[in-house]
Amino acid sequence: MPRRTEGRAEFLGPFFDPERFDAQAVREFQTLVLEFYRAAPRSFPWRITRDPWAVFVSEIMLQQTQTERVLPKYLAFLEAFPTPAALADAPLERLLGLWSGLGYNRRALALKRAALALCLEHGGRLPSTEEGLRALPGVGPYTARAVLAFAFDMPTVFVETNIRTVFLYHFFPGALAVADRRIEALAACALLHSDPRVWYYALMDLGAAYKRLYGNPNARSATYTKQSAFADSHRRVRGAALRELASGGPRSRDELAALLPFSRERVEKALDELVAEGFARERDGVLRVGE
Repeated sequence: MPRRTEGRAEFLGPFFDPERFDAQAVREFQTLVLEFYRAAPRSFPWRITRDPWAVFVSEIMLQQTQTERVLPKYLAFLEAFPTPAALADAPLERLLGLWSGLGYNRRALALKRAALALCLEHGGRLPSTEEGLRALPGVGPYTARAVLAFAFDMPTVFVETNIRTVFLYHFFPGALAVADRRIEALAACALLHSDPRVWYYALMDLGAAYKRLYGNPNARSATYTKQSAFADSHRRVRGAALRELASGGPRSRDELAALLPFSRERVEKALDELVAEGFARERDGVLRVGE
C-alpha cells in the first residue's frame, strides 16, 4: 500500500488479477485500502454529517468540481439553506450568488427544483431509495447511489474518478480503454457491506493519493474525455451573462451585448439558452433572473 515519506508516498502493495478476485484477494484488497485510510483520512464537513440533505448538497456540488473549490461554498450554502424548504423558498438570485465560482450553474437550478420537489412530494425529506432519488431533478445513478451510501449506509455500487483510479491501478496496470462495467463488477465484489460509507471514503482518499503520485490513470478509462479549456468556452459566456443578470439586475439584450466581452452572436445564443432553461425570464425585451 502507499505510505507517506516526506510528504510523498511509495507503492508497497500488490496488483490483483481481475479474473481471479476470490475471497482471499478481496480481504487483501480491503485491508490495503482501509489501512491507508486509517493512517491519514482526509477531513471534509460532508463526511461528519448524517443529515441526508447536507450529504445531498455535497454530492451535487462535487459533480465535476474539485473539493478545494466546493469546501467554502458548501459551508456558506448550508448556512443559508439548511433545509430543502429554505432553498425552495429562496430567490434564484440569492442561490446563484452563493453558487458563483462553482460553475455548471445548471446544477444550482436543478438543486432548487429538487428542493421544491422534496417539499411538495416527500415532506421535506430525502427519499431513501434509488428510484426515489433518481426522480429528483439533476440526480443520476452515481449521485443517487452515493447519497444512499453516505447518508443511509446502504451498500450500493458506484464509480467516480478517484475510485476508478484505485481499480485501474491495482487491477488494470497498463491496460487501455477499460470499461466502467468491468470496474463496477470488481467494486461490487470488493464492497465492504458492513460500512459502505467508510469504504468509499477510503477508496476516494487512496485514489486521490495515487493521482498525486502517478498522475491521472483515468486517461486509460473508456469513459475518459479531456475537458475543454474554460477560457474561451461557451460555458464562460453563459456564466458571464448570468452573473451580470444576477448582480446588475434586469438588462436588455443590447445592454448585455455591450457589457460582455464576447461577440453578439455568442451572447445571444447564451441568453436564448438561459431563458429556455429557466435561469432567466424575458418580457418586453428585458431579461431578469428567475424561473
